[in-house]
Amino acid sequence: MSAQPEHVPGIAANPAQDLDNQETREWMDALAAVIESEGPERAHFLLEQLLEHAREHSIDMPFSANTGYVNTIEPDQEERCPGNIEIEERLRAYMRWNAMAMVVKANRHHPVDGGDLGGHIGSFASLAHMFGAGFNHFWHAESENHGGDCLYIQGHVSPGVYARAYLEGRLTEEQLLHFRQEVDGKGLSSYPHPKLMPEFWQFPTVSMGLGPLMAIYQARFLKYLHARGIANTENRKVWVFCGDGEMDEVESLGAIGLAAREKLDNLIFVVNCNLQRLDGPVRGNGKIIQELEGEFRGAGWNVIKLLWGSDWDPLLARDKDGALRKVMMETLDGDYQSFKANDGAYVRKNFFGRDPRTLEMVSKMSDEQIWALRRGGHDPQKVYAAYAAAVKHKGEPTVLLIKTVKGFGMGKAGEGKNNVHQTKKLTDEDIKIFRDRFNIPIPDSELPKIPFYKPADDTPEMKYLHERRKALGGYLPHRRTKADEQFTVPSLDVFKSVMEPTAEGREISTTQAYVRFLTQLLRDQALGPRVVPILVDEARTFGMEGLFRQVGIYNPAGQQYTPVDKDQVMYYREDKAGQILQEGINEAGGMSSWIAAATSYSTSNRIMVPFYVYYSMFGFQRIGDLAWAAGDMQARGFLLGGTSGRTTLNGEGLQHEDGHSHILAGTIPNCISYDPTFAHEVGVILHHGLKRMVEKQDNVFYYLTLLNENYAMPGLTPGTEEQIIKGMYLCKEGAKLTPRVQLLGSGTILRESIAAQELLEQDWGVAANVWSCPSFNELARDGQDAERFNLLHPLETPKVPFVAQQLAAHGGPVVASTDYMKAYAEQIRSFIPKGRTYKVLGTDGFGRSDFRGKLREHFEVNRHYIVVAALKALSEEGTVPATKVAEAIAKYGIQADKINPLYA
Repeated sequence: MSAQPEHVPGIAANPAQDLDNQETREWMDALAAVIESEGPERAHFLLEQLLEHAREHSIDMPFSANTGYVNTIEPDQEERCPGNIEIEERLRAYMRWNAMAMVVKANRHHPVDGGDLGGHIGSFASLAHMFGAGFNHFWHAESENHGGDCLYIQGHVSPGVYARAYLEGRLTEEQLLHFRQEVDGKGLSSYPHPKLMPEFWQFPTVSMGLGPLMAIYQARFLKYLHARGIANTENRKVWVFCGDGEMDEVESLGAIGLAAREKLDNLIFVVNCNLQRLDGPVRGNGKIIQELEGEFRGAGWNVIKLLWGSDWDPLLARDKDGALRKVMMETLDGDYQSFKANDGAYVRKNFFGRDPRTLEMVSKMSDEQIWALRRGGHDPQKVYAAYAAAVKHKGEPTVLLIKTVKGFGMGKAGEGKNNVHQTKKLTDEDIKIFRDRFNIPIPDSELPKIPFYKPADDTPEMKYLHERRKALGGYLPHRRTKADEQFTVPSLDVFKSVMEPTAEGREISTTQAYVRFLTQLLRDQALGPRVVPILVDEARTFGMEGLFRQVGIYNPAGQQYTPVDKDQVMYYREDKAGQILQEGINEAGGMSSWIAAATSYSTSNRIMVPFYVYYSMFGFQRIGDLAWAAGDMQARGFLLGGTSGRTTLNGEGLQHEDGHSHILAGTIPNCISYDPTFAHEVGVILHHGLKRMVEKQDNVFYYLTLLNENYAMPGLTPGTEEQIIKGMYLCKEGAKLTPRVQLLGSGTILRESIAAQELLEQDWGVAANVWSCPSFNELARDGQDAERFNLLHPLETPKVPFVAQQLAAHGGPVVASTDYMKAYAEQIRSFIPKGRTYKVLGTDGFGRSDFRGKLREHFEVNRHYIVVAALKALSEEGTVPATKVAEAIAKYGIQADKINPLYA
């Protein structure tokens, strides 16, 4: 081969791109001299000055956010690990073994069910060193002197966390044997689930992308608590473990700008860059680490890359002309994956062999020595140094991009291979190789049993394990189930402005009722400061702009500008100690802030009461996965869906009109949802929710839909409070006539039922009772509970569903009408007293723009359709002739042959 042209490191190798190579050399030599004599900080300052000078002369070329494909921290800048690396390596080996054994045992043939339970070995194998460094040296548990660090752990690595907890004595062998076998209460959840292991896992993360997003807002909420003087959180860190493939989820990167903008230096992302996602390479034709570096640095993060282990340092030190660095940069991720799926000879030929200079570098190394060259994530000293630098960095969030091998140590069973993520079964030979690779002291005779291994308590390893956690305040992960604090919720009388009838000629909406309730709660000296109003840029839509002046909008920088509406009473006020979290046009961010506040009782031992209000259509539909995660996290707080229903938001149309959020809310077991019509219902429900979540610390959260429609409010009828909470009460009794019907309704359409009551009596001589049903979901759950009890207790007195109890003394067919899909009210059909006809009206189909009256006519839920439905039900029961139904259709001008709104 001919000799390669001399190359200036860091400069394009093509000479045609450099018109004066000598001048370039002089600039590079000058910079090198500064680095050597005055250090990299001085060199960085000079470069910044040169760039600024260039911009002043209109030379504003785009800069590169990328650095070379090497470690950010030079060997001589590394902070040395103070621990016993040899002992830590042995402990890590035992954890690797126990994690592997747990998964393999769960997937051996079950004597009864057969099949397997799944699980993952490769993910923990790739980041065991990163967990070791964190658990041994960095991650604080909650203690007297520390609020505790928050760990967002990759879901697929749960076996490794269980393996550590087993060595610590926090989990038993029986629990490990019941990995993914939870029904009998002995097992371990497949992934981090606070609901299933309430004293262990802090955060659910296996719905990929949600962990990174929630963690950013968690870090911000810790700053919020500190700024408002509620908790000292200045020494707490939020550590977030993500896979490089996971970063393709839009939520993973969706809020990194917020983290930089608010200078969340309590936040550390650790991206495990094993270059593989679940089925293959993350960027086979590219370089995911370089891509992520550009994303994060461009967003304003501190980026630390850890790519190469210590064995590479001598090679890089000899790389004076940059040949090795060039090969490292030009090699694609797909090739790096292939290297680790082969052997040292393959790496020599296909990596070092790309340039005769790099091939010469390893000419005296054996294939075994080449194969032993480690990636940075498998070097405990390098990992410690990267963590130490991240912890000490101030003023910016930090991301660690750490290169690893998926399935490290698994050998032929999957190390570096495309199928390693799905590998959960190992042959006896694979297990023996794994045992030998990590020097696990288990004899050949015991290997078929795949026994767990735990050293004796008095061994150096076990003593070290416990000493390290004792020095860091205790064991992790650990979750607090209840806050130590206690609060008394103000009595319902305090909220009389919501509970009393509106004055003559005064009309308000249920949204205004909510704002009145919230305003009064904020005035409570004890609980008021714990209220967290959360908005997504619609404060004026919901009539909440008055809170800007009252409690201020949280901004860590305060308000450094003069707001354009400063001369107004309700001007836009930002404050370092502001109470409102204003997230902008960002429902996912608002929900993430809500989750952080709603779980503060657990993460910070502080009871907080978040109220997050948004367009209801952009609630569960848009952030449904986060709402489900909130249920898993045992969140406590209020979600308010404003401008709710499919016919109330006239003029906005298809993407704004909600007819199904209550159906979605009903899928979350610990979400208690209501669709109130009147102000007093809003007050009773909010007050009851506070009692449950604040005083009793019940693990539930509440969803209320609110209306932007103004009308007179009748006020609370004493004695109906419990019925409101259960989901149904008689709000307007009809005349003493026969025949009779029962009209059920909720939200805005209840008022159509009240109007239908009058039409039935005046036009058709039919009496109707009107029932307000604030929650068909709660009525359905109550009925299901009763049915289940009766199924399993055939010899006991049957339970009667609450719906049947309420209707028992009130005869006639039942008609339910809501502003939601028919499925919402259909849930209670089987709980209607036997023999009674049940008709349901709802708003199935896409929304559209028009006036409210036209929309209710279009969706067939207005008073006229309710009357027709009532008469039809009576005719089916033989009480009135069918001709009356036809007369009503004609009288009210109903178009009987129009297209079904479901398909229109």
